[in-house]
Amino acid sequence: MSKDVVLSFSGGLDTSFCVPYLQEQGYRVHTVFANTGGVSDEELAYIEHRAAELGVASHVTNDLAQ
Repeated sequence: MSKDVVLSFSGGLDTSFCVPYLQEQGYRVHTVFANTGGVSDEELAYIEHRAAELGVASHVTNDLAQ
């Protein structure tokens, strides 16, 4: 039985460290980014790319800027 965890993810140093650490602890990591505005399309693409690069099980970006 695998364990799942959801990580609020920014793609920065701290959350990028957390992904492999949690994976080493036996967790399947799912990341989420809450876009509350002020983030460019390039930054969003970087965050999504970084999550995939780290091997997360899934990544979701929630657009909350409306």
